[in-house]
Amino acid sequence: MLKQASRLILSPLARGLFRAKIVGRKNVPREGAVILASNHLSFIDSVVITLFAPRSVSFLAKESYFTTPGFTGTISRLFFTSIGAIPVSRGVGQAAQDALDSGLSLLQDGEAFAVYPEGTRSRDGKLYRGKTGVAWLALNAGVPVVPVALKGTDKVQPIGSNKIRPAKVSIEFGTPLDLSRHGKADSGRARRHATDEVMEAIAAMSGQERADGYNEPPAKNLVERVRRGVFGRNRL
Repeated sequence: MLKQASRLILSPLARGLFRAKIVGRKNVPREGAVILASNHLSFIDSVVITLFAPRSVSFLAKESYFTTPGFTGTISRLFFTSIGAIPVSRGVGQAAQDALDSGLSLLQDGEAFAVYPEGTRSRDGKLYRGKTGVAWLALNAGVPVVPVALKGTDKVQPIGSNKIRPAKVSIEFGTPLDLSRHGKADSGRARRHATDEVMEAIAAMSGQERADGYNEPPAKNLVERVRRGVFGRNRL
């Protein structure tokens, strides 16, 4: 009930503030499980997707948004809950797998679930190589993937800024992709090819320059590098 009420109130306000151009809403199934796979330019991206999509959308958000004490923490928790955010511990290894499992559970419940195959926000505006968690989810759940292209959200809230600025935003929902032809979720080759298909669709809509590698900060230590090699490259 809270999610529906917040969409009714916040969606018109957001459209006016962002002068939003929305394309392809009919491509998002109104019922049943579906993954919305988007490029990632700004912190505000998840808010834009969930408010401008034609149905309620869930997404993962870092746990601290729900656990901060005091009045500010309460407002943060209510806001993120109202727009469909699900708390999760960020990281690699088991934390990364737990995030995937949370997403899979939402899909198995018939929900729409938004993901960012790049993993983190692009700091230079390029579209980076997708990590294969999106394919792992789609192939395990047997659900379609709707590619999503955002433009202008980096002007609304640039990386490193806590302020929201009025700016024109566009969001395009592409034709749903059936990735099942690539194979099973336990095949690394199938996950890689399926993810590449998703990223090609996003690139065609966003018009972003493609980057050669993955978008991730340098590993802090040897353990993190090993974990990324095992989990990051193959799953996320």
